[in-house]
Amino acid sequence: MADPHPLDPATAAEYLAGREIVVAAGLLSEPVRFAYYGLEEPPKDEVLAADGTPDRRLRAFLINTETGESADVVVSLTERRVVSEHRLDTKTDGQLPIVDSDFGVVEEVVRADPGWQAAMARRGLTDMSKLRIAPITAGAYGPGADDQRRMVRVLAFVQAREHDLAWAHPVDGVTAYVDLVEKRVFKVVDEFTLPVPAESGDYDDPAVRGPQRTTLKPIEITQPEGPSFTLDGNLLRWQDWSMRVGFDLREGLTLHQIALASRPVIYRASVPEMVVPYGDPRFRYWQAYFDTGEYLVGKWVNSLEFGCDCLGEIAYLDATVTDDTGEPRVVGNAICVHEEDSGILWKHTDIFNGSAQSRRQRRLVVSYFTTVGNYDYGFYWYFYLDGTIECEVKMTGVLFTSGYYGQPYAAEVAPGLGAPVHQHLFSARLDMTVDGLANAVEEVDYCGLPIGPDNPYGNAIARQVTRLASESRAARRADASRGRTWRVISTSRTNRFGQPTAYTLYPEAAPALLADPGAPLAARAGFAASHLWVTRYDPAHRYPAGDFVNQNPGGAGLPAFVAGDSDIDGADIVVWHTFGPVHFPRPEDWPVMPVTRCGFTLKPAGFFDRNPTLDIPPPAPHCHPG
Repeated sequence: MADPHPLDPATAAEYLAGREIVVAAGLLSEPVRFAYYGLEEPPKDEVLAADGTPDRRLRAFLINTETGESADVVVSLTERRVVSEHRLDTKTDGQLPIVDSDFGVVEEVVRADPGWQAAMARRGLTDMSKLRIAPITAGAYGPGADDQRRMVRVLAFVQAREHDLAWAHPVDGVTAYVDLVEKRVFKVVDEFTLPVPAESGDYDDPAVRGPQRTTLKPIEITQPEGPSFTLDGNLLRWQDWSMRVGFDLREGLTLHQIALASRPVIYRASVPEMVVPYGDPRFRYWQAYFDTGEYLVGKWVNSLEFGCDCLGEIAYLDATVTDDTGEPRVVGNAICVHEEDSGILWKHTDIFNGSAQSRRQRRLVVSYFTTVGNYDYGFYWYFYLDGTIECEVKMTGVLFTSGYYGQPYAAEVAPGLGAPVHQHLFSARLDMTVDGLANAVEEVDYCGLPIGPDNPYGNAIARQVTRLASESRAARRADASRGRTWRVISTSRTNRFGQPTAYTLYPEAAPALLADPGAPLAARAGFAASHLWVTRYDPAHRYPAGDFVNQNPGGAGLPAFVAGDSDIDGADIVVWHTFGPVHFPRPEDWPVMPVTRCGFTLKPAGFFDRNPTLDIPPPAPHCHPG
C-alpha cells in the first residue's frame, strides 16, 4: 500500500498504532481518557517541499478522570515515540473538552443527589427516571474556586414517555453544578419555579403534526453518464478544481490544497470554532457553548442517507473518529460529494447582433452533518464553474428551551414554553495561497461622494481601498452600509491589466458578538468580536479561541495570535472570518426548526483576465444558440 498523503486523515490502524505508543510511554493507564485524538498536520513548508515525506504524527489530549491531570501529547508514527508532552495548568490553560464518560458520570451523580431530588420534589417531580439531564459546559464566571474545577452545569427536562420530545418540557429555575473529577454535585441553585410546559412537541406524532400531505410529486435527479468529478482516495477533482478532503474529530470537514486551473487558491479551509451565546441574563447567563472546542463537532458526525440527506449521483467518504479510550470507529457515508445544477450561469439576448445565449451554472458540493445536543448543523462547501467558492452552514434541529414568563429575552413558542434569543457565531480559517504564498489583504468600501466641482450632480460612487498592513490593523468589522468586502491579493503575480490577481471575501450582514466587551464570555470568545482577522501563518495557530477552550479564563486564540502585531503585507497569511446569525426564535421554529442558513462567499477578482466560463456549452438539446 502506498504511503498516505501528509494531509490524509488518520486511519483506524494509525490510531491504534498511536495508542500503543502512548501506552508504551506510560501515559494511558486507567483511568486516563482521550479528550481529543487526531492527525497533527505537518507544517505547510514540509508538505509543499518537493523532496521527502513529512513525519506522520498524531496529537492526543489526555485526561485522568480521577485527578483531572491533563496533557497535550504528540506522537510520531514514523519514529514510534512520544515527541512532545505538555502538562496543562488549568489556571491559565483551561480544561480539556468534554469526554464521553463525563455524560454518564453527570447522569448518575445528579439523579442520586439529595439536594437535586429535593428541588425536583418541590416541583412535584419524584420519578428521576423521567428526567433527562443536559450537561452544559461551565465557562469561566467565578468564583475562582469554581473556575478551577473541571465542572458542568446541569439543566433538566421531563420525558414522560419513551418517544416524547424532552425539550418541550423544561424544568426551569434550577440547576446543579457537578464536579467531574470529584464526581459529585457541589451546588444546587434553585432560584424560581415555573410550571413545566405540558404541550407535546413530538413532531412524529400525528396528533402534533397532523396528516401527512400527499400533494408533493416526485423529483428525480439523474446523471445518465455519471458525475463529472473524480475521487482518487481523498483527492477530489472537478472541472478546473482540485482539492484534498479531510476530516478531524474537532473541526469536522477540512479541505486542503484547493486549486483552480492548477493555480493555488487556499491551502487549508475549515470552520474550527463556533460559539452559541444565549442572551437571557436572569438565570442562564452562563449558557454559551463552544461546540467545536468544548464538545468536538466532528465526533458527532452523522452517517448520511441517500434520498434523505443527499440527492443525485453521490460519492461518499467515510470518517474515522475515536472514543475516549482512543478506539477508532468508522462512520460510513460521513461526507457527501455531488454536483448540482445551480440555475443560470450567464445569459444575454443582444439587441444589435441578434445573438441569444444562455448557459447553466453548476456547482460541486462537499458537505457533512453533525448533531451537537439539540442542534443539527450541516456544513456545505460549494465550488462553482466561474471560480466562486461558498461556505454555507445549515442550522436545524430543536430549540434549547426554557419556561416562559414574559421575559424580553425569549419568545413563546408553545404555551408556557420559551426559547431564549441567542447567536450562532462561526469562525472560518482560510489559509490563503492566491497564486502562491505571498498575499496581502485590502479592505474595500464604497461610498457616494458629495456634490462638488468634480461631481456637480452628486451621482459619483467611489471605491475606497485600505491595505491592512499589520495584524493589529486587520481586526475588522463588516459594514453593509459601505458594501465592505475584503480582497486577498497576490503580491507576486498580476493579470493582463497589471493588477494583482485576487479573491474577494463577501461577508453577510450580521452583527459580531453582542455580549458586552467586559463580559466574561467576551474574554473567552475574543475571535467573535471582529468579522475579520488576518494573521501571519503559524502552524501552531489552528483554533480561533485557543487550543483549550473549555473553562479557559480568556485571552487565548486570535487576540493572543495578533499581540505581536506581525507584518502581513506580502506574507504567508491566514484569513479568519466570523459569521452567523442572531436567532430570536419564531413559533415556526417549533417543535423542529426549518433550516436557517448563513455563510460567506469568495469570488475571483482579477484572478482571470475575462469570464472563465465562455467555453461552457449550451445544455443541448433543450437550448440552442441564437
